[in-house]
Amino acid sequence: MKIGVVMNNVNISLPKSDMNFLRKLAKNMGWEIVSAPKKKSGIDLGLEDLEKGRVYRAENAEDLLKQILG
Repeated sequence: MKIGVVMNNVNISLPKSDMNFLRKLAKNMGWEIVSAPKKKSGIDLGLEDLEKGRVYRAENAEDLLKQILG
């Protein structure tokens, strides 16, 4: 358990070939390596909207404008 420890986050770029070394170093030092969350593409976001029901239907452009503008 870490008590009273100031944690700093650092982003570094390094060759893929050095990742094993970094993991070993982090383990020996008691550090934690956390991968950044993968950024979702527009298609993934759209599919997520479909799954969660955040979809609106309109007959045509005029109907769409009525729904948007009220």
